[in-house]
Amino acid sequence: MIDDAVHNNAEWCQAMCAAHGISGTFGPRAWSSPRRTPLYYPDAVTLTQNATAGDVLAGIDRTAPGASVKDSHARLDLTAEGFRLLFEADWIHRPAGLPLPPAEGDWRTVTTRELADWALAWSGGDPEEAALFRPGLLDHPATTLVVGHGPDGRLLGGAVLSASTAVTGVSNLFAADGTDPARVWAGCLALTDPAKPVVGYESGDDLPPALAAGFERTGPLRVWLDG
Repeated sequence: MIDDAVHNNAEWCQAMCAAHGISGTFGPRAWSSPRRTPLYYPDAVTLTQNATAGDVLAGIDRTAPGASVKDSHARLDLTAEGFRLLFEADWIHRPAGLPLPPAEGDWRTVTTRELADWALAWSGGDPEEAALFRPGLLDHPATTLVVGHGPDGRLLGGAVLSASTAVTGVSNLFAADGTDPARVWAGCLALTDPAKPVVGYESGDDLPPALAAGFERTGPLRVWLDG
């Protein structure tokens, strides 16, 4: 169950990197990028429970502090390598076929014309962070950015949907000021393939709304930061 979520998430990291002209590599136990990845994205991701520190560190750029590793099964301790634990989270899984919560508002795929406004809303108004989402992402066959609007046209929130063979991943979900996250989860789930489980990961205050939307925890992950 976790393996599908892990691979789906690594594929999304690959898609984001590709939009920035960076090519990562899938190995038998880890995905890694030889060049520094975009803001908030890991330089390496473990794909299996038996991945080692060597699997994730051998293929990344550590010439300056700031490289990060997503330990997908929370099994590595990278402190001896000069890393510190940045955060912990839980993988989440929503089985296929569960009844969907009612979606309120107009939920649809983000267009090129809407991308800048969507990214600025996602970033909370920070133009530098909003620049993370480039138009090339909209051309990626497995990637869909979704947005919801209320009856008055106000942007409610959005998310990224990442399709893979076995599951659909949800990431970067955000609720605009004054919008209940439950409303965003309902709107985003309405645009997923009902025949596939939906997966992702959340932590802190972002986890309870996902659980209320029908997800269950399936295991922990950790993200490590160099320097």
